[in-house]
Amino acid sequence: MTRIALDPFVTDLDGESAALRAAGPLAEVELPGGVHVYAVTRHAEARALLTDSRVVKDINVWNAWQRGEIPMDWPLIGLANPGRSMLTVDGADHRRLRTLVAQALTVKRVERLRAGIEALTNASLEKLAALPAGAPVDLKAEFAYPLPMNVISELMGVDAADHPRLKELFEKFFSTQTPPEEVPQMMADLGTLFTKIVDSKRANPGDDLTSALIAASEDGDHLSDEEIVNTLQLIIAAGHETTISLIVNVVEALATHPEQRKKVLNGEIGWDGVIEETLRWNTPTSHVLIRFATEDIEVGDKILPRGEGLIVSFGALGRDEEQYGPTAGEFDATRTPNRHIAFGHGPHICPGAALSRLEAGIALPALYERFPELDLAVPASELRNKPIVTQNDLHELPVELGCPFGHGN
Repeated sequence: MTRIALDPFVTDLDGESAALRAAGPLAEVELPGGVHVYAVTRHAEARALLTDSRVVKDINVWNAWQRGEIPMDWPLIGLANPGRSMLTVDGADHRRLRTLVAQALTVKRVERLRAGIEALTNASLEKLAALPAGAPVDLKAEFAYPLPMNVISELMGVDAADHPRLKELFEKFFSTQTPPEEVPQMMADLGTLFTKIVDSKRANPGDDLTSALIAASEDGDHLSDEEIVNTLQLIIAAGHETTISLIVNVVEALATHPEQRKKVLNGEIGWDGVIEETLRWNTPTSHVLIRFATEDIEVGDKILPRGEGLIVSFGALGRDEEQYGPTAGEFDATRTPNRHIAFGHGPHICPGAALSRLEAGIALPALYERFPELDLAVPASELRNKPIVTQNDLHELPVELGCPFGHGN
């Protein structure tokens, strides 16, 4: 089996995903830093593995970890070994943590955010409208980033004064280019920041998810301080990064498919279809780290060996022709059925999926209603991904807003 080295600079994600699919349902890959793992690249096999009890999150199962081959200054260590939370445990431990988190992250609590999301969206649109007319705008920096960060901070009770530090630390946390000598300190600084937030909420609880996590219990069982801190970090990291990329990727998809954009703006195609197709076709999460095989597992005509690491290559399996047919590589907002698994599958499915869909479902229609002429300010071929192998994350999204609705239309 030929090993595929994942590009740490993510210069051609589509090409890399195609190469992974061509390697079969199970590919040998090399992560940045020379770490060898396997990747599942097809939809059916990914669904099966994500519900297979022989594939676990316990890093102590990993042969390379046991042999001491994974250094603590590996740039991706925070994703492979982020501490005890519902992300890193299985079975009864996972059910316990997820039940306690679910008590706090209720559908009612998420839905209560709707009015706040609408208000934050309108405020962001007012700021866009106030920018100098005719000049290109980085829509990611001005709209796609601040909205999810403000929403997740409101949900978790994080002070806006912490946003700049969070942004700085998460940039290093996800990047493949963080110098190894900075990794341990970055991880320590994240822990310190989130511990401070938890301590503040323990002393002064409010109507937020962090306070709810502290208070959550099941038959008298409470989350430990470590579990609360790690869960807080997990939800904030996943809760803003995924939605940022989803908003950016929808705008890019519509800009590069003007005939579908016209139908969306005319109401012929619904926004739900646009969002779901973008999640499949240009998924916000390219690779998810990392699971481990407790025994040899057949994957197609190959074997995932016992003790080896497994990543799920969502960027590859989202365009699997065996699942989506010969048009899998095309963007089609009318595609039906569209049973993608961009938010995962099985016990570890993303608990924030509903919130991400809610944000995108509010922000995107409002954006195009205000700026119906919105288009890319550069050719799509000039858009560049950040050096993050787990996230499909652009450096920037330069756009021309055009005339706001009601101003010259």
